[in-house]
Amino acid sequence: MAEVVVAKPREGKFNKNAARRVRARGRIPAVLYGSGHDPVAVEVDPKQISRILYSETGHNTILDVEVAGRPATKAMIVEWQREPINDKLIHIDMKRIALDKVLQVRVRVKLLGVPVGVKTEGGVLDQVLREVEVECLPADIPGHIDVDVSELGMHQVLRVSGLPHSGKIKYLTPEDATVAHVVHIREEVVAVPETAEGAAAAVPGAAPAAGEAAAPAEPEVIKKGKTPDADAAAAKKPEAKK
Repeated sequence: MAEVVVAKPREGKFNKNAARRVRARGRIPAVLYGSGHDPVAVEVDPKQISRILYSETGHNTILDVEVAGRPATKAMIVEWQREPINDKLIHIDMKRIALDKVLQVRVRVKLLGVPVGVKTEGGVLDQVLREVEVECLPADIPGHIDVDVSELGMHQVLRVSGLPHSGKIKYLTPEDATVAHVVHIREEVVAVPETAEGAAAAVPGAAPAAGEAAAPAEPEVIKKGKTPDADAAAAKKPEAKK
């Protein structure tokens, strides 16, 4: 059963100030478009939209959007914006759909089980792709794609080709794309001096240990230009007769 969303048409100018006034009333601005019809600016309940986005089907939920003075239409949420600081929903875009036409959507991949490479070989499971793109009819959009990874060993890879396939959905993500794999845990090794002499040598300006020759001092750099002695010699030189 589709989720019913009651949308109220927005009137007047559609700018930032108008959108701010909509949010001040406890609603959020939205746009309904697609299927050859003109876009309609509306406002909706942010609590209902947030509940839909966090549901099992998420943004792939099929909506029955009811706008006053217009027939109800099937739609899906295709874009949404959140306020970056408090994460509040501030705007959504809804696209009209036809139940007899295929859609291209992104579906979450859910990994089930604990890989043998994690249980017995000390590896970690790294999920590279959390969503895959598929093409199917709206009624056939899965809430998520489940795959058992319990037989995955160390350095073994789960690819899109290993996900459940059926005649109802077509994968648009390349079949050889990596979904998940089991890898080693990398440990960072910090080198520690073995002796006190090595520790002293690692510290700039530290005195050399007993019996150890001091490092040769750097040669003094002689600056180019006249020296004081050269200036005095030039002063004593007799002036040439003209």
